Amino acid sequence: MEPAVIDDLLVEIRSFLTCETPQEWLDMAVTQLPTLLIDHANCEKKAASTAMSLMFKYIDRPELLAKMSKLAREELVHFDQVHKIMLLRGIDYIEVSASRYAAGLFKLANRQEPYLLVDKCIIGAIVEARSCERFARLIPFLDDDLAKFYFSLLRSECRHYGDYLGLAQQYSVEPITPRVELFLAAEQELITRPDSEFRFHSGPPLAA
Repeated sequence: MEPAVIDDLLVEIRSFLTCETPQEWLDMAVTQLPTLLIDHANCEKKAASTAMSLMFKYIDRPELLAKMSKLAREELVHFDQVHKIMLLRGIDYIEVSASRYAAGLFKLANRQEPYLLVDKCIIGAIVEARSCERFARLIPFLDDDLAKFYFSLLRSECRHYGDYLGLAQQYSVEPITPRVELFLAAEQELITRPDSEFRFHSGPPLAA
């Protein structure tokens, strides 16, 4: 888990995202590891479900089918790995509410095709990029076993980000930069605005 290796993996993602995870969120995360792992498990399930949903909806897109089928399999493996960590640590898999993050991004999605597909892919790229950035930022603050696990996720999450962004570029009939900038601006607000609940993609905690 050499910092140089992490930096190499994160170069593109750090230039893509418009802000870093706030230190206040990291400070809270180390005190809320059960919630972090539970919501991380939920995120992996949702990521697999999103990929499967795209496969069912866009059956005429062979490149999407190939990338999403692989992504869904990997995300389910990640879910299994997180769940096993929870079991080893005696963390019950209880229901927790979803954060505002994904819903806040999807509010901006164009509801007309083919723009909806492009926006879904842009959102997918942003979510994967932020997840990767958070794994990397968390590593120095975690115990060795959890740090090693999060380090092991970096390459696949980086690839998922690239796959989604590449699909958005491929399927768009116009340059995607304006849409990417729109979603990234919203993402920055979601990541930096104080949040009442701690979740994997929440903002910093509200001041007491």
